[in-house]
Amino acid sequence: MATPFNEALPELVNNAYDAMVDIRHDLHSHPELSMIEYRTTDVVTNRLRELGWTVKKSPTETGAVATLKGGKPGKRIMIRADIDGLPVNEDLNISYKSQNENVMHACGHDLHTASILGVADVLAQRQEDLPGEYTVVFQPGEEGFAGARSMFEGGLLEDNPADYVVGGHVTSMMPVGMMFTRPGVLMATARRLIVDIEGKGGHGSMPTKEGSVILAVSALAPRMGEISHGMEYEGGVCACSAGIVTSGTASNVLPQHAHLAGTLRTFTDEQEAEALSRFAQIIKEIEAEFQVKCTVNTNQFTPRVQNVPSIAERVIEIGKEMLGKNNALVLPPVSGSEDFSEFLNRIPGSFMFIGGALEDGSSGMHHSPQFAVDDRAVRPFATVLAASAVDLAQL
Repeated sequence: MATPFNEALPELVNNAYDAMVDIRHDLHSHPELSMIEYRTTDVVTNRLRELGWTVKKSPTETGAVATLKGGKPGKRIMIRADIDGLPVNEDLNISYKSQNENVMHACGHDLHTASILGVADVLAQRQEDLPGEYTVVFQPGEEGFAGARSMFEGGLLEDNPADYVVGGHVTSMMPVGMMFTRPGVLMATARRLIVDIEGKGGHGSMPTKEGSVILAVSALAPRMGEISHGMEYEGGVCACSAGIVTSGTASNVLPQHAHLAGTLRTFTDEQEAEALSRFAQIIKEIEAEFQVKCTVNTNQFTPRVQNVPSIAERVIEIGKEMLGKNNALVLPPVSGSEDFSEFLNRIPGSFMFIGGALEDGSSGMHHSPQFAVDDRAVRPFATVLAASAVDLAQL
């Protein structure tokens, strides 16, 4: 796949590197929650204008869309980044630590955004030599289950049609300079499981098991793992867990209401149907044992990320060319979720993971206060996505 563009790409990315890191640090210092990423949107749109891209109207209040037309005929390629942070208080001693209390880029979206701006930089430098047309999309609200869908409902594809789409995610569990993806299913469907439990309540001096929402929710939370127990797909393991448990207003009052919210992560429709059946049975057992009423909502979900095999295979080959043949891997699917799936359900394409682990092993888990990734990951991230976009434009 060696092309003049690919041969020039390492130098182009090197030239863009400092700007990518500066932008990443700025965004990390000023994280914003889903669908209210106003400052981030301004940073992105200002940079795109500096690079000569045509900034379009975003279909959502936050987020950005811009286009660049190459000098030669070719396909229309969409390249997507996500821009939102998480409600996490950062626990790191770094020079660019979050300045916004209880908001943090705890999943690497700052690095994604900076890397795609790096892609925009290198493509603009070679605009006249490029085939096709390129659209960069900076999507709000990935962590809120609604951002991508909102962009499509607002007319993203009608205003910016695309033949192929590519994107990626940094991972703190792989060294810088490595990547992985796979043909077919790469990431799980994530479905929210929300349970509201109603009981009789009463005085703290007269507790009973019957009607106790505290005992009911305390029994339900540890059983969430039963819902997905034993489910696997091509080496990937399904998961179910509780993330929110709330109840009560005073220490001497037995509450009438408790709330539990969690996620179910599966790789196939059959697994999801079986898991939801197990969930329904557990809810019946909780209701019967504690004499409470459970109201369940499972309507919110993010579909599984499913790559088009032929496109994923091209991205893998590009990864081998640009990063080294031993540094582009095919691995089992992961139980995490990503609403890039909404793009893949409408446009043929592929998603990948890029290594970003700190050399000293201190990166921390995604979504944790200790999460950290290496600035240097912007280089392979931008390199593989830029090369993949230009490659697909020539199909």
